[in-house]
Amino acid sequence: QVQLVESGGGSVQAGGSLKLSCAASGYIRSRYCMGWFRQAPGKEREGVAIIHTDVGSPAYADSVKGRFTISLDRAKNTLNLQMNSLKPEDTARFYCAAKFGSCTWSRYDYNYWGQGTQVTVSS
Repeated sequence: QVQLVESGGGSVQAGGSLKLSCAASGYIRSRYCMGWFRQAPGKEREGVAIIHTDVGSPAYADSVKGRFTISLDRAKNTLNLQMNSLKPEDTARFYCAAKFGSCTWSRYDYNYWGQGTQVTVSS
């Protein structure tokens, strides 16, 4: 089974940066879509960034375009999310997720999830 473990969360001031990492069962599997989702209090879990392990072509939610970068580090077997110019509205618990096959934006399509890591951005 696919096992995902996130790390890198923390608390930063608005405008700051954080890098999240997700270790995926020792190696990056082919034919998978992996992504980052986040959930703020009172809100549904939403897709932030997704990338296919073979196709690549990262895609981002409009709210984070130009500020976040998703990438696969195959040497370290991790999925990363570099977050720059953080805003208070980015505050949420971030989850690493994966699914077999093509990428989608629906959280319901992903069957593998990490435990999440908290990101808090203060004003």
